[in-house]
Amino acid sequence: MDGYRFEIEMGVRDYECDMQGIVNNSVYQNYLEHARHEFLKEVGADFGEYAKMGINLVVVRAELDYRFPLRSGDRFAVGLNFRRESVLRFAFYQDIVRLPCRKPVLRAKIIGTALNGSGRPEIPASLGALLDGGAEGETMETSV
Repeated sequence: MDGYRFEIEMGVRDYECDMQGIVNNSVYQNYLEHARHEFLKEVGADFGEYAKMGINLVVVRAELDYRFPLRSGDRFAVGLNFRRESVLRFAFYQDIVRLPCRKPVLRAKIIGTALNGSGRPEIPASLGALLDGGAEGETMETSV
């Protein structure tokens, strides 16, 4: 996947590694989630603000294909593209690549929806507008 809508750089911390000296497979989901939250903030859809309004953005499916392990001290980037999958679902297509060589580490498809105050799926208008116009756009980059 090229031409990411958003990309963020991060680094592996020692405590994220298992006894084999590689990043524990569950930690990759934290990396992916952090990138999604940063992307949403960047485009004006703050995850925390939605929660305060009684709108909960939730993951309903996660598909992760692990390709190459990261180790302590490695730098990496998480790139993502975001699009509507159906009336009530959206998807984040995400890649993790090791830096500086951009070796593929992980590929993911994360399906989500929004739940209103009564727990029913409902995409808020502001998020719907982002989804409907969000497939294209300028690439954004940031570092943490």
